[in-house]
Amino acid sequence: MNLSENTQAVLLLTSHFTKSLPDAAKPLTPTEWGRFAVWLKEQELSPTQLLNGNVADSLTNWQDSKIPLNRLEALLARGHALALAMEKWQRAGIWVLTRSDAAYPKRLKLRLKNDAPPFLFGAGNPQLLNNGGIAVVGSRSVGEESLQYADALGVKSALSGVNIVSGGAKGIDEAAMSGALSVEGSVIGVLADSLLKAATVQKWRNGLLNNNLVLISPFYPEAGFNIGNAMARNKYIYCLADAAVIVHSGKTGGTWSGAVESLKKTWIPVWVKPTEDTEAGNEELVKQGAQWCESVIEACDINSLFANPQHTESVEDNVYPVKNTSKCHDTPVMEELLETKISDNPALSCDFYSIFLQTLKRFCASNAKSIDEISDCTKLHKLQVRDWLEQAENEGSIKKLKKPVRYQWNESSAQTKQLSLF
Repeated sequence: MNLSENTQAVLLLTSHFTKSLPDAAKPLTPTEWGRFAVWLKEQELSPTQLLNGNVADSLTNWQDSKIPLNRLEALLARGHALALAMEKWQRAGIWVLTRSDAAYPKRLKLRLKNDAPPFLFGAGNPQLLNNGGIAVVGSRSVGEESLQYADALGVKSALSGVNIVSGGAKGIDEAAMSGALSVEGSVIGVLADSLLKAATVQKWRNGLLNNNLVLISPFYPEAGFNIGNAMARNKYIYCLADAAVIVHSGKTGGTWSGAVESLKKTWIPVWVKPTEDTEAGNEELVKQGAQWCESVIEACDINSLFANPQHTESVEDNVYPVKNTSKCHDTPVMEELLETKISDNPALSCDFYSIFLQTLKRFCASNAKSIDEISDCTKLHKLQVRDWLEQAENEGSIKKLKKPVRYQWNESSAQTKQLSLF
């Protein structure tokens, strides 16, 4: 993979390539990069221009006490180190996305804005990154009952066509991810360290080869374990998902802090599994605003996890809100179909499901689409889309494909003949 000049510039300014030396210039943090990127845009400059020409001349008007010009110049002068590192990482199947790339997760930019990580290193299928899902997180050292619950939740989510998002750590994270992969479900693993090593180990190999697993990290692929990095990556797990289940949390530590931050920011609905462990922080998280989920996995309704009764006024948290997204170019969006149908025949009843089928017919006829793509096109919440896709699949109107999960219109279906009224 050849890196564009824009990607090279972003990596030079924001990433490590080896273990940092005491006297080396420190790469920009996500917050610093966000501030600098906004300034570049205001000056009608691109990161690429910093590689072509005199950096000092390009940044004449730049003033920031924490990001002095000499720091930027030192970072941009690391071209040789970048080339050597990327050659090594690419041989292991590692790729990189920056915020300007189309495959970069939309949820991160929407929820974190300028604090979204400037780059993501990854291995596996990057198309999974925009599919959302359920974040399943918890402590590393837990009992067998909690591990079995996480594994079963991964299995049940996968069989429902819902991605698992987790952190790849031993314990709850690994159990949930392995459970989903065992039934060919799709998984997003957000790692705090050692991406290069994880991309080559046996436990993740089949998932990577089958394109139903993507491992990403906002830190360079050879980064070792660091408590600060582990804490920092937790927000990315929540922000890539549409709901979260905390199987077991301590009263301090990464699981606790990540859950508290998500509750304060109201990113997504947060659910907590009941536990008899008096040392756990599960009950305290509920006091902070989380909701109890079912303690028995058989009673857990995956779709219900996407609704949050605590924040019914929020568009992101409503059960079936209309999404405020850009219009799909392949077919009219749902609101346009509604306008056409009602204006053409006011006496005609509004059969929203039939309108949804008409959209599927146009949007998914030539290429299979993911739930996320269908949700973006129709402006419907993913929970509503998922319910109607299940109904359409049972009726034979669509075909469900796997690895990753996608949906395609079934032209041979008898339903096709019933849609001519539109």
